[in-house]
Amino acid sequence: IFCFFFQQRECISVHVGQAGVQIGNACWELYCLEHGIQPDGQMPSGKTIGGGDDSFNTFFSETGAGKHVPRAVFVDLEPTVIDEVRTGSYRQLFHPEQLITGKEDAANNYARGHYTIGKEIIDLVLDRIRKLFQTNLVPYPRIHFPLATYAPVISSEKAYHEQLTVAEITNACFEPSNQMVKCDPRHGKYMACCLLYRGDVVPKDVNGAIANIKTKRTIHFVEWCPTGFKVGINYQPPTVVPGGDLAKVQRAVCMLSNTTAIAEAWARLDHKFDLMYGQSRLHLLRRLRSFGVCRTLLRTFYDTVVASVIFYVVVCWGAQTGRFCPGLHRGGG
Repeated sequence: IFCFFFQQRECISVHVGQAGVQIGNACWELYCLEHGIQPDGQMPSGKTIGGGDDSFNTFFSETGAGKHVPRAVFVDLEPTVIDEVRTGSYRQLFHPEQLITGKEDAANNYARGHYTIGKEIIDLVLDRIRKLFQTNLVPYPRIHFPLATYAPVISSEKAYHEQLTVAEITNACFEPSNQMVKCDPRHGKYMACCLLYRGDVVPKDVNGAIANIKTKRTIHFVEWCPTGFKVGINYQPPTVVPGGDLAKVQRAVCMLSNTTAIAEAWARLDHKFDLMYGQSRLHLLRRLRSFGVCRTLLRTFYDTVVASVIFYVVVCWGAQTGRFCPGLHRGGG
């Protein structure tokens, strides 16, 4: 899932592939529940614009008929998953032109998806995105590889027996079981953290929880720069999808962090790439020339990822020695 922001604080989401489309479909259902928007895009008269909260305009655009349409594009080479969106309970929410599909998938063949099938619809996808922007693209800060964490992740059965405090959900954000990427943060150093709280949360409890985190020996922060905690609080409790797996709780927190531990995930990807690349398990195209270009492209991507992993190692080394050598990152990703 890719999100693009422009100056008016509006966000455009691009959902690509089976996983991206399925996650996006669930996210937009949750967004509608959060803001009281009905499956057909209409909003009850009691919650119309002018009530003081127009925050939903970040993700939705309003038509002349009062319908709220997601600022999103769904893309998949294979139509099955997007057809589920077209026929699902929220089928009237999305603009038909924003649901883009091909006729067949790439069959796990990178070269086929990059050079043939995927190339056929790229112009159509870019055209739809340009229509959503309506203005020229503006520069936005580059974020390397943020690690996303959410807490609490508990079922309805457990929710009746647990009363999670602000300190407990904050501590849970630093546990591997609550992360969206498989890596162990205890093996790395934190450079920055952003904590976004929802529900019954007060600043005093947040400050106490962060102070407690900084004293833990299992959580390490870099020493060559101050580790800042950016905190946001939304006093509305989290909304859950009816019939979903997550329980409704009084408070929750989402953390985005910049940690050197993310290098573990890229190192695993590098290892898998080596197995495929070295043993020639990539699918060959009939045109050997195209495959040669594909191999060159993959190797360039691989070298960029390796350079990024090395950079995180250098950052971690600098945290341990008190020295930092940014020059080692020249030419990296």
